Amino acid sequence: MSLIKVENLVKNYDYYSKEQGLRNSFKNIFKRKKLIKEAVKGISFNIDAGEIVGFIGPNGAGKTTTLKILSGIIYPTSGIALVDGFTPWERKKQFKMNFSIVMGQKTQLNWDLPALETFYLNKHIYEISDADYKSTLGELTELLEVGDLVKKQVRRLSLGERMRMEFIAALLHRPKILFLDEPTIGLDLISQKSIRDFIKYYNQKTNATILLTSHYMNDIESLCKRSIIINEGVIAYDGDLSGISDELSIEDAITQIYKNGAVA
Repeated sequence: MSLIKVENLVKNYDYYSKEQGLRNSFKNIFKRKKLIKEAVKGISFNIDAGEIVGFIGPNGAGKTTTLKILSGIIYPTSGIALVDGFTPWERKKQFKMNFSIVMGQKTQLNWDLPALETFYLNKHIYEISDADYKSTLGELTELLEVGDLVKKQVRRLSLGERMRMEFIAALLHRPKILFLDEPTIGLDLISQKSIRDFIKYYNQKTNATILLTSHYMNDIESLCKRSIIINEGVIAYDGDLSGISDELSIEDAITQIYKNGAVA
């Protein structure tokens, strides 16, 4: 059963060009040249319940834009998206209770407070009972091996420690859909493996549906049986990475897709 359905999804951004100099600044007040950036160009795919799917592409390919649409952060220009039966940008309460998004380059934690304060805030936002909050927090802190670090000011945590806190904050309400945008970016190899092991465990235990973007092939190969490759806003491949090409390595095949849009 498809938990995430995307049909002909399009997202365009309007922007204006400007030549250098004060004269052109004044000129732009009265007449500006409008341009359109096509971030996502009519993509379609389905993801079944319990799948971990890799969403691969170069910078600017449309990965994060797609995740933001699916999580209701931004509106699409056109197209259809259903996540657990909900239209994401309608932002209905039950939809927001069913998913979480973790972005490696952005934080939901308060920089000046211990992570425990954010956890407690999320407890009330997601209406988690005292018993469930205590049980889930204890389980997650043990699995991610953070211990008393939850009481330490976030700004004093290492990047790896902070990412573990991000996962705890995102999973306290036990979402069944998880969007992960570069969750291991900048981490050392040991921290990357720790995060990958945790993601795999969470998926196996809860049957959560996970859409993962990453530039690290170890993340994709370790976690995802299926991958969607997007380039310049268009899906170039959807399937098992091992099926891309019998003659090329996975890395070479992906590079060829980025350049040409297909593999021979």
